[in-house]
Amino acid sequence: MDRRQFLKISSASMAAMSLGGCAALGKAVSKKKPNIVFIFSDDHAVQTISAYGSKVNTTPNIDRIAKNGVALDRFFCCNSICAPSRAAILTGKHSHVNGQMTNGVVFDGEQVTMPKLMQKAGYQTALIGKWHLRSDPTGFDYWQILPGQGCYYSPDFISAEGQKRYEGYATDITTDFALQWMDKRDKNKPFMLMCQHKAPHRTWAPAIRHLHLYDDIDIPEPDNLFDDYSGRIDALKDNEMSIENHMVYGYDLKVEGCKIKDALGRNFGNGELSRMTPDQLKQWRAAYGPKNEKFMADYESGKLKGKDLVRWKYQRYAKDYLRTIKAVDENVGRVLDYLEENDLADNTIVIYSSDQGFYVGDHGWYDKRWMYEESFRMPFLIQWPGVTKAGKTISSLAQNIDFAPTFLDAAGAEIPDEIQGVSLRPILDGKAPKDWRKGLYYHYYERGEHHVPAHEGVRTDRYKLISFYDTNQWELFDLEKDPKEMKSVYNEKAYVPIRNMLLVELARLKKQYNVPENLNRRKPNVKQ
Repeated sequence: MDRRQFLKISSASMAAMSLGGCAALGKAVSKKKPNIVFIFSDDHAVQTISAYGSKVNTTPNIDRIAKNGVALDRFFCCNSICAPSRAAILTGKHSHVNGQMTNGVVFDGEQVTMPKLMQKAGYQTALIGKWHLRSDPTGFDYWQILPGQGCYYSPDFISAEGQKRYEGYATDITTDFALQWMDKRDKNKPFMLMCQHKAPHRTWAPAIRHLHLYDDIDIPEPDNLFDDYSGRIDALKDNEMSIENHMVYGYDLKVEGCKIKDALGRNFGNGELSRMTPDQLKQWRAAYGPKNEKFMADYESGKLKGKDLVRWKYQRYAKDYLRTIKAVDENVGRVLDYLEENDLADNTIVIYSSDQGFYVGDHGWYDKRWMYEESFRMPFLIQWPGVTKAGKTISSLAQNIDFAPTFLDAAGAEIPDEIQGVSLRPILDGKAPKDWRKGLYYHYYERGEHHVPAHEGVRTDRYKLISFYDTNQWELFDLEKDPKEMKSVYNEKAYVPIRNMLLVELARLKKQYNVPENLNRRKPNVKQ
């Protein structure tokens, strides 16, 4: 639905209310503006959230949001990499419009952003945690951010007053600061809090209290852990993000002092160890030491090789990844408890999301970037008192450019024409308007880390078309018949009508979003 159409519908509804019941209208107008608490993680895969049917994990506190609100089942990013996704959320615009096409760009904080517009609407605004946009935050009354990627242990935080190190675990400390800010805020104003975690970003360093979590179980493997990439473009075989070949033993897999190199000849350690207190380091080594000794013995004896070695790496990676999510889930619970205990829950919108998805062994990978579902798809769970109907799953297509207009809609603020997203409010009751969007545009630009080629594409309810334009290669997937995207049907005769329809839709979306054709001829980026 076009935002202007929605505003017309809203105006018509208000007119009807004025004719049918002035008392009801007066009550609606006098209602306080809702607070907004936006809890945001980094690289959290949808397939590891139990509200989405995870087979590998339970997330009881994140699930509370879905239980009291709704989960959007088809929510996607416009560019599956950290900084561009964050910029899209702040601006409501695609990467080529807000300027943040890669991680290496400094975000232009002078442009119109949602936090600035929220301030104009009378909101107090705060940002706490991971920022990752290189420039100082703008539009926030208070900010306390991790420098760059930040660290899990003894993290540094930067504020307007300078940089300071705090002893503890980043996920806990970020939440501590968020709760402290809510305590000290002006209680006479509505607020928007963006609480943004580092976890579960690489290197997946768990909290001390979770070092032994999952020790006694095996995490189920994805059925395409040993994907051979046949039936799709050749570039998939050239990836540098495979669990088999590209995980660094000391850095990713926590095998301290290991001399084994990955397929790229890399061998370096995990910097988190140098930030730990003596007691933390002692507990860390007590947890990993015996496991690492057994691994080295099995590796050197030849017991661990081939697929068995890949399986060992997957278990080590998946368990650490899920352990970091455990701390995120616990801290989501702390925020929800605070809102309930301070009588804020009934007038506070709570959202849980992440900057993109992630591969947890899917296609044999870790990381993100590709337009395939696991990194393209984002979690989005929202409880909006008076708007969401508890426990529903929403299947309408939505995207991270929709955050900004949704927040502004909730605040009763005007949505500028330059914003390309639309408010999600019309779909949150589970009944999407007939003219709701039929396709989503995606564009990844980096051409750098992990050897993922630049590509763009369109996704509809059932189909996905991807253009790897540097090599003029295409892929087409029927997501109903092939949800794991194991075989492109781009060249199959039966799909020619679908292919032509998607080509038209891709062209239409590029025109709608003013995508210049010369963006497809950018010089490759260096590795970052």
